[in-house]
Amino acid sequence: MKIYINGQQKSFEATEICLTTLIEKLAPNEKKFAIEYNGEIISKGNFPQTFLRDGDKLEIVIAVGGG
Repeated sequence: MKIYINGQQKSFEATEICLTTLIEKLAPNEKKFAIEYNGEIISKGNFPQTFLRDGDKLEIVIAVGGG
């Protein structure tokens, strides 16, 4: 399965993967971020029910503090 994350193609062995599982693999220590899934913002409460499939596109934005 191929998924596009922030414009880069990533390959996975599974035929579908839960969004929660993907985030745990990619950024296990990040707490504040937003995800756009195929053009729509997904709330964190919907991550466990959101299953990614071949060709899906994600944009992940991580909040960075500063001053």
